[in-house]
Amino acid sequence: MTQNISETEKKAKREEPQNKTTQEEQREQPLVEHLRELRSCLIISLVAVCAGFVAAYSVIQPIGRWFFKPLTDVLPEGTSLIFTSYQGGFFFI
Repeated sequence: MTQNISETEKKAKREEPQNKTTQEEQREQPLVEHLRELRSCLIISLVAVCAGFVAAYSVIQPIGRWFFKPLTDVLPEGTSLIFTSYQGGFFFI
């Protein structure tokens, strides 16, 4: 019986430092650290959005041609699509 208790105590003692570590990791951060973390997240997000914009802008012409191909195929010879407003290209049905 004493041997079982001592093994249990040893396991508990081994687990205590891990609990202290997680408590130290979860300590409260001062406001300045929160603002630094927010700033770094916003910068990373802005870079990701800019990279996505550049990637999308580089393939917009082929996607546009593919998207409007059914309409341009049925247009009379020598004519083109004309949109009278910015959103007109999206309401072609």
